[in-house]
Amino acid sequence: MHDTVIDPTVRARYRALKGGREFAFTTLDPSRTAHLVIDMQNGFVEEGALMEVPEARSVVPHINALSEAVRSHGGTNVYLRFTTRSTSDWPVYFELFQSAAAGNAEVDLFQPGSHGHALYSGLRTADPDVLMDKTRFSAFTPGSSDLLRFLTERGIDTVLVSGTLTDCCSAATAWDAQQLGFRVILVSDANAAMSDAEHNAAVNSLAACCADIRTTRQALDLVEEGAG
Repeated sequence: MHDTVIDPTVRARYRALKGGREFAFTTLDPSRTAHLVIDMQNGFVEEGALMEVPEARSVVPHINALSEAVRSHGGTNVYLRFTTRSTSDWPVYFELFQSAAAGNAEVDLFQPGSHGHALYSGLRTADPDVLMDKTRFSAFTPGSSDLLRFLTERGIDTVLVSGTLTDCCSAATAWDAQQLGFRVILVSDANAAMSDAEHNAAVNSLAACCADIRTTRQALDLVEEGAG
């Protein structure tokens, strides 16, 4: 997994913002906590997949540990799946692709019902975990998914964010969650990007003014302490 490094200047700035503390969110209520697992699908995680993120396989045990803890203490696990049905549904995104063929291959990879769209087999899901599709990087983008309504109806106030890519869908979802009023904890060693540099760029950006950055062990401790 990635070697997460927070720049000393960034850390000094956010610690000053938090009154000298490392973390703003020092307690949580597991029953009001959702673990958002971002895009841990075959198309990103499997070895040799078209859009493989190799480090994503290394964070699977940490994601499973978080899901088990949240589930056992009355919290909510939401597994989000990146979903594409047609290049015409999001043309500005597919303009980034080098060719129409590459864009069409990505669409095929994440079609609902395809192997690439399915959750990676190493994830340990169980009732009452929720599986939800999204059609944009952020699950909170209007029209992307039903996540905001789902969390609001359940009285969720805190989200733990894990998955891939740290610097794309995880970060986008984390930023929007904070803007919408949720307490955000990005779990650094339960997220994966294509490189340490990209992972750490996202972590440092989020740490500055959006989210607490915690390890899996620290997040597990918070859940256990909150359960009493």
